Amino acid sequence: MRDIKIIWDFRGPAALKTAEHHAIHLKEYAANCAIEYTTIDIQTFNEFYTIAFIVVKEKDMLSVRDALKPHRAEVYIKKRRD
Repeated sequence: MRDIKIIWDFRGPAALKTAEHHAIHLKEYAANCAIEYTTIDIQTFNEFYTIAFIVVKEKDMLSVRDALKPHRAEVYIKKRRD
């Protein structure tokens, strides 16, 4: 079963703080709804663009999508460390 990265995009000068706060709520949601996840984190691309994301199994993707209305999703491929 594939892992799916569910993503929320935040833009503007408050993007980092907003994404950090959103990640806290993602952790609360996962705990309250017993959603198994690989990771919940943020990723900053520049000072005006940060994403918050949760990585879930494909079987859980639809329920998370319908409940939390993400901006987008993609298949998650964990990068190898060489």
